[in-house]
Amino acid sequence: MTSPIRILDSAFLDRLSAAAAAVPRRRKNYNLHAASDYPCHRFFNAMCANTYVPPHRHRDPRKDETVVVLRGRLGVVIFDAAGTVATAAAVRPGAIVDVPHDTYHSWCALEDGTIIFEAKSGPYLPLAPEEKGTFAPPEGDPRAPAYLAWLKSLCTEQ
Repeated sequence: MTSPIRILDSAFLDRLSAAAAAVPRRRKNYNLHAASDYPCHRFFNAMCANTYVPPHRHRDPRKDETVVVLRGRLGVVIFDAAGTVATAAAVRPGAIVDVPHDTYHSWCALEDGTIIFEAKSGPYLPLAPEEKGTFAPPEGDPRAPAYLAWLKSLCTEQ
């Protein structure tokens, strides 16, 4: 019989970091929820320092997002609707970041091996055009590395 309890330890986090480093996108999720239509999404996200998470928001009022930093340093950048930076910070393990729905935000790993645990409501739906920060380059755009470097430069220790 399979145990319903999963113990996710330091060795698991090491493997997840290695998996992130091995893929072109330079980040890797590990979902605890069994399917994308589950009402509660809980997952780990391992990120390398050169991964780019474009600014976005979740319009649905049920999609507040909570992140706990487990390893590394995470840059958190909050924008207004025009793309002006409202808040930028670097946070360390143990920090909790709570982002209300309809808030433009981006994460950036300030060092390789950054891992966060994220929770938000499901189901998973791809971002709608009005949820993407059109003020920033999309993922894969040649301007993205320079934009990521600029975002990181804004993130100072709190």
